[in-house]
Order: sequence, then structure tokens, then C-alpha cells
Amino acid sequence: MLRSLFRKWRESRNASLQLDAILAAADPDALLADRNQWLIELAYWLRRDGNLDAGAEAGGAGSRSFPVHVRLRYLLQVLARHPDWADSFARTVRSIVRDNDPTSLFCDTGVASHPGIWSEMADRLQARFLPPPPNRSDMAGLFALLFVDENDADWVEALDDELVERFAQALLVGAEDGADGGAEEGDGVKRLRKAREATLTASIQVLVSQVRATGLSQAIRSRLRGRVDETPFFRLDRAVAALCEDGLAHDDGAFVHRLNYFRGLLDGCHAAARQVYEDLEENGVSVEVVFQIERMKARLARIDLLLTAWVDPSHHGRHAHLIAELIRSTQARRSVGHLMSSSFAQLARKVVERSAESGEHYITRDRKEYRELMRAAMGGGLVTVLTVYLKFLIYGLHLDKFIEGFLASLNYAGSFLAIHFAHFTLATKQPAMTGPALAHRLDGAGRPEGREIFVDDTIAMIRSNAAAIFGNLSVVFPVALAIEWGVGKAFGAHLLTPAKAIATIESFSILGPTPLYAIFTGVLLWLSSLIAGWADNWFALHRVHDVMAYNRRLRYVLGQRGAMRLADFWKRNLSGITANVSLGFLLGLGPEILSFFGPHMEVRHVTLSTGSIGAAIGVLGLDALRMPSLWLAVAGIALMGVLNVAVSFALAFNMALRSRNLRRVDRREVVRAVRQRILRHPLSLLIPPRKAPDSAPEGSPSL
Repeated sequence: MLRSLFRKWRESRNASLQLDAILAAADPDALLADRNQWLIELAYWLRRDGNLDAGAEAGGAGSRSFPVHVRLRYLLQVLARHPDWADSFARTVRSIVRDNDPTSLFCDTGVASHPGIWSEMADRLQARFLPPPPNRSDMAGLFALLFVDENDADWVEALDDELVERFAQALLVGAEDGADGGAEEGDGVKRLRKAREATLTASIQVLVSQVRATGLSQAIRSRLRGRVDETPFFRLDRAVAALCEDGLAHDDGAFVHRLNYFRGLLDGCHAAARQVYEDLEENGVSVEVVFQIERMKARLARIDLLLTAWVDPSHHGRHAHLIAELIRSTQARRSVGHLMSSSFAQLARKVVERSAESGEHYITRDRKEYRELMRAAMGGGLVTVLTVYLKFLIYGLHLDKFIEGFLASLNYAGSFLAIHFAHFTLATKQPAMTGPALAHRLDGAGRPEGREIFVDDTIAMIRSNAAAIFGNLSVVFPVALAIEWGVGKAFGAHLLTPAKAIATIESFSILGPTPLYAIFTGVLLWLSSLIAGWADNWFALHRVHDVMAYNRRLRYVLGQRGAMRLADFWKRNLSGITANVSLGFLLGLGPEILSFFGPHMEVRHVTLSTGSIGAAIGVLGLDALRMPSLWLAVAGIALMGVLNVAVSFALAFNMALRSRNLRRVDRREVVRAVRQRILRHPLSLLIPPRKAPDSAPEGSPSL
């Protein structure tokens, strides 16, 4: 029995009644819920798979691209052969249109209904699993139940004028004799058209009031230049009232003048939205403001659609386009991904651009910058030696896991901050910054000169990352080894026990989980760059620099100049401090938190791991060279370095491409150009040119 019920449940997805049973059940006097259910059943029949009678192919061969068109033609043929069915069909459909409120369909479909993004997200999640009930007089809910297939909008928009005209005539059967009721007999068609125009004008006015309210809200108004009464939002209500004045014919010169003025105001609203985006780009992105702007833009687009259908009602193709857009909006209304991408794209781009600005510092284009990077990387390796030994000390205490992770986080964060303020560098932090910087070069990669710039920066990026890794490892390994060897010679005891040294070497084996842990570490490196970009955006958005510089108590304590210097310090260093502190806590506490909720994870950072290997060899001496596990660990560290860099770079580069919405370039041409450069000048991957190429960005900062 359960199997039978499951089979019926699965078949019900596309099953429907036969057409004759559906048409015979049409009843314009039935309850609204029953009439709505009847129309939903008819929609399922239109999408139903299977062959029709041969007569279905007769008449009009121009719309064979969609099977739904064939079924629609067949429906019209059946109605033409059965006048009684045609009459009840037309009156039932008209009663459904009359008794369901169309304003919600025109004004609310596809437009966020909540004032905030998080409440809207919760509503969309609910809509995905809880469809609207069919017993409400809500045309938007009925639309959501009628058009459930992803191809519905396409077949509606592809309807030809002849088929649309035939279907419209089928819906008007019996309207001339006043069968729908009304004050006057024989004037049913005129009343239907007047009701349609009234619905369109009312919907336009509702949308205008919503756009005006958003445009005059504090969040938008404060980001626009000029006085409030000079904004297009302020004049919208009077313009739409004049346009929708009773008795004003569409062919009247006054109507045309008012229509052009109203369209000009709509263009001004779009320009104001772009002005708000420019302000966000300059002063920090607010997701809530972006959400409000995107919702306003959706309403402006809907006004334009309704305006086009209202001004020229004789053009049936525009009505089909309007319905298709409403279907697409209905289906997008259930998409959480669409909401997230439209609301967070601006913030993502701001975060990426901040990373790209930092990434420019890590791309060396001549030998002077290359030497400075090598010195900075060697300094970073020297600081990392202390980090390695403090890590051994912390984990040697065998404390609670959370306490260990917290102390390790403080160790990492302190080390990274020391590297930052000493103007040193840690190699694995670079790819998450250089990825967005390199992605920006793809803007012009479709042209030969732009492709040459991209190739130059790609080679420089590879060379810079390799130099930074070499600089880190060339110091951290010998210094860690020398310290352990020197302590053993001087005091006759080592900081590490031999058993701990052997376990450390074996933990980095390429045959173990090291590759997976290295990928996990690459993700953490990328996340720290996102956190840094978000913090920098928050600092700019809330004008924290100005708040600090003009704070009364800070000025009283530090003086006017001191408060300004403090504000400038945080403006320069907030992103770097946030990146280093967040990376420290991600590396220290991230594995512990993840292991508590899911699989066990550990950090495998190439610089820290190389220092640990150096310390272990310092304990074991030359005998360690005869251990197979050492060479497996060396291979593991080599792969670790590749994965740390590749994963963080790939994630950052991909996010940069998505956030900037770059047009597609010929990937084969770009890859071929990079490959040819490497084959012609292989040493360019290791040795920089004496002078930076002319394609280098002006003012590119060095380390």
C-alpha cells in the first residue's frame, strides 16, 4: 500500500485529468477555491506529456517549438466545436480574473515584500516549501500555483500574435450579452477593457508610491546630492496623478507630454540609484541599502512594463511579454540565491577591491621590488621561528582543547601582527590578495595590449609568490634547526623530546591527511582576507575615521592632532590588523570548533610546518636523513605549499570574477599567451627584469 501511495505521489507531479473532463467541470458560479483549482488543473494539462489527436496539428504551424503551443491550439479547436463548453470556459476564466485581486500580481510579484533582507530571506525559504493556498482572492498566489515549470515564461513569450488573438477571443465569448453582469447589456467587452485599464493605472500608482517612499527614506536621501524637493522621487506622485487623470485619451497631445515627463522622472530615479551606488563605492557598502535599491529598481522596471502595456493595449505581443516577465518574477521570488547574489554582490565587490589594493603591494615587477620582497619574506620567516617554538610549548602543556586553541590563536595572531608592523611578509597570505588584483587585469584581456598586461602580471605574481615562499623557508628552516641544535649542545637537553620530533615528522607525510589539511588551511587563509575586506568596508561605511577624529573626549585626552593621528592609524592599519588577528584565530580555534561539530581537522601551514621540521631535525641530528618518513614529510610540505597557495588564490580569484561580473574572455587565448611567455622566457618565473615593464600600473607600491 505504501508503495502504491508513493507511486501515485510521484506521478501526481505531472498528471492531470483529460481535457473533456476539465472543460465539463467549468463552473463560473462555483466557490473561488474550486475555480482556482480548476484553472490549475487546466495548466497542468497544457504542460502534460503525450501525443494529441491528429487534429491538434491543424491550423498554424508557426508555433511548433513548444509542445504547450500545440495543446493550446487543440484546446481552442475543441472550444470552437463545443459552444456550450466555450461559454462556460470563458465565463469561468473571467470570473477568476474578476474575483482575484490583480494588484498583488502587478505590484508585489517578484518584488521583495519585507523591508529587510533577513526577513525577506526567511520568507523566501518558507515559500520554497509552503505554496500559497488556492482559496485566497490573490492573483499573485494563483500565478505561483499555475506556472511551476521553469520553461513556462519561455513558451508564453514565444506565443505568436495569431494564437494570442484567438485565445483572447475565446475568453470574450458571451461577454457582449452582459453574461458577467453589470449595469448595461451588450457592453461587456468595453467594460472588461475599462476594468483592465483601471487595474493597470491603479497598479502603476501603487508602485509609484512605493518607489517614492524608498527614494525619500533616510538611507537613500542622505546619499543623494541636492535638496529633497529637487529629487525625481519628490515629483513622482504629482506626475503619475496627472498622467492617470480621468477622461484623458491616449492620443491626446497633453497625455503624450505628461507621459514623456513621467518617463523622464523614471529615468531620473534610475540615475539617482546609480548615484547611491557611487556613494556606496566610495564610502562603504551597506547590504540593507543595496537591498532597498535593488527592490526599488525592480519596481521601476515593473512600472515600465505596466506602462508599456497600458499605453498600447492593442499590441498583444507586449501583453505576452508582460505575463512572461511576471512568471519569471514569480519563480525568482522563490529563489534565495537570487536574493543573496543581488544584495551581496556590491559588498563582495567592495571587499574584493580592498583585497586587490593590498594585492598590488605583493606583486614585484623589477629587481628592486624583488629584493625588498625577499628581505621582507626572510624577516617573516625569522619571526615565524618564535611562533613554531611557542606552538610546541603550548601543545606540550596538554591543556583542554579549547584552551590550547585559544592560546595557539594568541600565538599566531601576535606573530602575524609582529610581521605586519615590522613590514615583513608571510608568503601564504599573498595569494588571497594577489588573486583579486590579477582578476582586475582581465577587464582588458580581450585586446592584445590588455592581454600583454595580464601576462606580465601573471608572471610577476607567480614569481612574487615563489620568492616569498623561498624567503620564508630559507630562514625558518635553518634558524629553527640551529636553535634546537644549539640548545642541545649548550644544555645537553632539547626543547623537544625525540618521540615528539619523530611524531612531528610523521604527521607531515604526504601519504597521510596532510593534503586535505593543507586545502583546509588554504580556505582559512582566504577567509581571513574576506574578514579584512569586510572590516575595512565597515570602517568606511560608518565613517569611523571622522567619528574618532572629532570625538570630544579623544580630543580632550590626545589633543586635536593626536586624535587625528589615532584616526589615521586605524584607517591605515584596520584591514591589516583584522586580517592578521582573524587568521590567527582561524588557524588556532578553527580546527577545534570544526572538529567539535564535524570531521577532525588540523592546520598545515607551509612556513610553520617547515620550521617544525627544522626543529625536529635539530633534535634527531643527521640520523633523521636516513628516515623514510622525513622524505615523505618533505614531499608533504612541498605539496602543502602548493595547496596553501593554490586554494586561497583560486577562491579569491573566482570571487573577484563573480563580484565584478567581468565579461567572458577567450580563456584559450589567455592561457596560450601565458604559456608562450613561460616557454620563451622561463627564467622570468625566477628572475625579475631590471626595470618594470611599461604595462605595470602607475604608482604600484613596493614593499
